[in-house]
Amino acid sequence: QVQVVESGGGLVQAGGSLRLSCSVSGRIRSINDMGWYRQAPGKQREQRELVAMISRIGSTNIANSVKDRFTISRDNAKNTVYLQMNSLKPEDTAVYYCTAQGVLSTTDLYGINYWGKGTLVTVSS
Repeated sequence: QVQVVESGGGLVQAGGSLRLSCSVSGRIRSINDMGWYRQAPGKQREQRELVAMISRIGSTNIANSVKDRFTISRDNAKNTVYLQMNSLKPEDTAVYYCTAQGVLSTTDLYGINYWGKGTLVTVSS
């Protein structure tokens, strides 16, 4: 059974930094893309927005709104993805969801997408 667990959220003042981590566990053979979406307060699930994604070989896709402040990285040996968030702004306040896409386990014939339960990031002004 594959599990996706995020950590590292919390309360921080504007201008501060946080580092989110997300570990994917289970009998995993490979994971294609890993990354982060966020859902701002009052928004619906369908309005989650992409923050950053990273492929297995390290190619990244980062939202323009955070490109100069956030960095995504990945440790394939640990099936873990990180999001370093610097110069945080109040508008970054959201629940951050980790996603692992194209997860191929030892029992699957094809890749499956998984989501974590989310970690809350609150940036005070």
